[in-house]
Amino acid sequence: MKLYYATGACSLSPHIVLSELGLPYELVKVDLATHLTADGRDYYGINPKGYVPALQLDDGQLLTEGPAIIQYLADQKPSAGLLPPAGTLARARVQEWLTFIGTEIHKNFSPLFNPAASADWKAAAKANIERRFSFIEKALSGRDYLTGANFCVADAYLFTVVNWTKVVKIDLAPWPTLAAFHQRVMARPAVQVALREEGLI
Repeated sequence: MKLYYATGACSLSPHIVLSELGLPYELVKVDLATHLTADGRDYYGINPKGYVPALQLDDGQLLTEGPAIIQYLADQKPSAGLLPPAGTLARARVQEWLTFIGTEIHKNFSPLFNPAASADWKAAAKANIERRFSFIEKALSGRDYLTGANFCVADAYLFTVVNWTKVVKIDLAPWPTLAAFHQRVMARPAVQVALREEGLI
């Protein structure tokens, strides 16, 4: 499999999952400013959406959208336990978290990375992120990961978006449980591999 990524972007989530699963993969870096891959190809010709992540399967098919990719990957190796079986409430709980992270946290970071966004828009987005972090702070109380004691694909996604707080200068001090979660995930050997491969550590 081939993962198209940009350093530290939301593509870090499937990168972490690939590393956790021990599946063979090839990384292809994408410059999102020029939409060129590291070897000079037009990324729009590979993924018409123009953003990362994109996963090229061994048969040539392309899968996009981070939550879809990480669920697909986890299903390739169910014994790893990164995603409960389909049709179970436990699976729906992970999907519930994936949806919340994607719509309520991930998207609110967009204005903070957009130089054209107004100060008011950025302030509103930051306030939304802070409210969502307060919700997660309570949800993580007494547990190591989002769904309990075991790391799952939603934890990889949450770690990825929380990692952006360093770039946009959001201090995690008001949410010590979330900060501890971030450190706990960062310490995982597979996460260290992904971070190292992207040049983040």
